[in-house]
Amino acid sequence: MATRHGIPPPASHPHAEHHYGGRVGWLRAAVLGANDGIVSTASLIVGVASAHAERSAVLVAGVAGLVAGAMSMAAGEYVSVSSQADTERADLEKERGHIESDPSAERDELAEIYVSRGVTAATARQVADELMAYDALAAHTRDELGISELARARPVQAAFASAGSFAIGGLVPLLAVIVETSAGMTATVATATLVALAGLGAIAGRIGGASAVMGAARVTFWGILAMGFTALVGRLVGTAL
Repeated sequence: MATRHGIPPPASHPHAEHHYGGRVGWLRAAVLGANDGIVSTASLIVGVASAHAERSAVLVAGVAGLVAGAMSMAAGEYVSVSSQADTERADLEKERGHIESDPSAERDELAEIYVSRGVTAATARQVADELMAYDALAAHTRDELGISELARARPVQAAFASAGSFAIGGLVPLLAVIVETSAGMTATVATATLVALAGLGAIAGRIGGASAVMGAARVTFWGILAMGFTALVGRLVGTAL
């Protein structure tokens, strides 16, 4: 049995392919938020602790840093992704106007795009005709502007993902401060942080289809660097004061 275009319907058991592109938006925001939450909060705690501050002061600084960081991440992601969404909307409105005012030229433009990708002129023209008749704006959005549904800007989603993951990540070093009451608080925070970063990097790598080891290594490296610098600054400032 064929469809109206002469193309047979899909088999009852189609070949399933799983791609990672649909995870890009939320994965980027979530990983960035969690990584920042862990590193920023841990570095703040280590820096304050290295200045020989009281445990209560370290805890207050950590909580304040977590709350401020989560709100900052939410605001930053929302504003940034909203700007992207505004640009996408403006491009779509402009393209809609072009299609309404000169559909023939837009059809030719679409055909040229397919020819540039290796399709013969006759086939490209047929495809352009059919797509223009089916949904002209969607065709130009995808093939001319390069905007796909998977990669569309979603400001609210990005803001919540970043803020939530920042807060969750920041809880790791905070819990280490709460649990550890001895003089080894700094070492405990650093250890918990590096373990959390390695786990986050490995999970992000696996979800994104990359190497778990490489993902763990790169976030752990930057975590060590961040805590090392803040510990040095804290010690120098604490000594000077």
